[in-house]
Amino acid sequence: MKARELFQPVGHHPPQPTGFLNQEKAAEMDTPLRPPQDMPLKGVRTNIVQSIRAFHAHDLQEAAAQLGQHFLYANLAQAQTKQDVLESIAAQFTFPPHFGKNFDALYDCMTDPLHKSGPQPGFVVVLEQIPATAKFDKEAREQLLDIFRDAADYWNDRKIAFRCFYSFL
Repeated sequence: MKARELFQPVGHHPPQPTGFLNQEKAAEMDTPLRPPQDMPLKGVRTNIVQSIRAFHAHDLQEAAAQLGQHFLYANLAQAQTKQDVLESIAAQFTFPPHFGKNFDALYDCMTDPLHKSGPQPGFVVVLEQIPATAKFDKEAREQLLDIFRDAADYWNDRKIAFRCFYSFL
């Protein structure tokens, strides 16, 4: 390319075919500035336990499906005690009948048997409305979330995504 062509006065553009320019502009105008929210997990670390604040459970379920990952959902609004919470999780995650209904058993069900069953594509877990009652106090809530943090670490060591989102009642 000649130097004269590279350095043209500002405002001088080589002529473009009018039809092409209009089609190109029209296509540009139809393109949204922000990508659609079809990937709410883009930018979320692959192994994390965090508040659900910016997300909706159905969007997370769709994202898990798009990624080919397991989606585990538990609504704990009716739970009042540690036993209620563990029973609700076990029922909604379809744990085996021999589930021990304690935090160690919860960790075990979230890790080892799944790992032994073969390659896993990843997990998106939603715990909605974790109770805040006298019988399920702050310490119990933190213990519950620690189980899921430990599970996230377990799967991270195996290079498998494990994202857990939660909300409190």
